[in-house]
Amino acid sequence: MSDTNQTLDPSALAALGEGHVAYVRAMRSEEVKRLFPQAPDLTPGIDLFALLSASGAPILLTDSRDAAFANAWAHDLQAVSVH
Repeated sequence: MSDTNQTLDPSALAALGEGHVAYVRAMRSEEVKRLFPQAPDLTPGIDLFALLSASGAPILLTDSRDAAFANAWAHDLQAVSVH
């Protein structure tokens, strides 16, 4: 019997699903600068949604969960929620 377990380094794991999978993550406006450093200052306490690539690269920031999923669909990405 052969060993089917493979070890992925962090960069290979991050690239898994790249161009095919995107993540929708709920966040507060206070967290935006961490993922979107170029974003303008936002009023604290706003509920937002980020669309992130499989590797975690930011794609989109919106105030609508539906808009985040629609954007993923429009770009042929399978969107999943991150809690």
